[in-house]
Amino acid sequence: MSFPFFVVNKYIRSNKFSFFLSFISVIAILGITIGVTVVIIALSVLDGFDSVISKKIVDFNSHILISGYGEKDLQDNRSIEDRIKIILNDDKSTISKYISKNSIIKSKARTEAILLYGINPDSTNLGIDKMIVKGSFNLENSDKLPGIVIGKRLAEKLLIKVDDKITVFSLKNNRLPSYSNQPAIAQFKVTGIYESGMPEYDDLKAYISLAKARSFMGMNSEISGYNIRLSDLSKLDFITEQLRNNLRYPYYVRTIFQQHQNIFTWIDLQKKPIPIVLGLIVLVAVFNIVGTILMNIVERTSQIGILKSLGASKTQLRKIFLIQGIYLGVIGIILGNLLAFGLSELQLTYNIIKLPATVYFLSSAPMEINVLNYLVVSVIAFVLTILSAIIPSIVASNLKPISAIRFD
Repeated sequence: MSFPFFVVNKYIRSNKFSFFLSFISVIAILGITIGVTVVIIALSVLDGFDSVISKKIVDFNSHILISGYGEKDLQDNRSIEDRIKIILNDDKSTISKYISKNSIIKSKARTEAILLYGINPDSTNLGIDKMIVKGSFNLENSDKLPGIVIGKRLAEKLLIKVDDKITVFSLKNNRLPSYSNQPAIAQFKVTGIYESGMPEYDDLKAYISLAKARSFMGMNSEISGYNIRLSDLSKLDFITEQLRNNLRYPYYVRTIFQQHQNIFTWIDLQKKPIPIVLGLIVLVAVFNIVGTILMNIVERTSQIGILKSLGASKTQLRKIFLIQGIYLGVIGIILGNLLAFGLSELQLTYNIIKLPATVYFLSSAPMEINVLNYLVVSVIAFVLTILSAIIPSIVASNLKPISAIRFD
């Protein structure tokens, strides 16, 4: 064991343990603990938002959306679909056609505006079936009526439940209603109710089969577009660029991030203040460490003088107080990591922190435990701890032996 570690070890094991148990030391440790905890929790929540919202948006819209410019319908062209598959060049990536139209849904009690989607009932391109809370994701005929799946909030507005019958009104061929072009009207049976936690979906979107959407809306050879889900998200930008180069007007290719740019921009904006918050919190902890070590130097000035008179070098004295500062930092960092992990697990298990879904798109604060966040925050806090201990250690090493011994 080196001399500096030997001295620090003696301090720890001695009854004169005031440095480690003093009030100011506890404050310094708490400062680091709280700083590390707050930053890790903030990063975990933001990563959770990014992950959960991205997944939910993908479940409804997929990774890449191909539609017509100006929301115009596209011809259901087999050669275009084959060309897309060639560009994807991946059996695990999926492509599915869809139809979407603004419609009106009517129950016995109320009427609401909706966005009606027609999709393949066996489509693996969407994950809505995983969000079903009542009934099932069944878009086929049920009791001679086609099935429809709606959001929980929409069901509550309409005062309906699974197996209830509803009426849907929609324009044919995107043309205004007239004597010769009457709106399409059809009855459906509610076969399932989903809940995503995002009002913009639960309030608005309803799903029927693609075949029924075609016959109902009079779209024999038209579709609204294609949903594409990639097996490898790292290829998103490359595939998107290839699709844009190969599919010209009237095809409009967008990624999930472009479709919902406002949401992802909002998440990115929340992350920008994190370095500033981390800096301010850790800065307070750094000043606490500096103050703690300086007070310890004042308390042990005579002992420092004795060590110097016995031959202790400046480097050895610097290391002694540097090690003490590191002890404070390491204890605070470990406690901060443990506290952040514990609070994250509590939130993941019990959803203690509730959020207004109309503002944050989710009903509770999401958490994602990312080891990288813990490592980065811990390393930054550790480096700042070392830097904060350097100044006091230099002060201690420059004390003159005779003056230090006489200090009272």
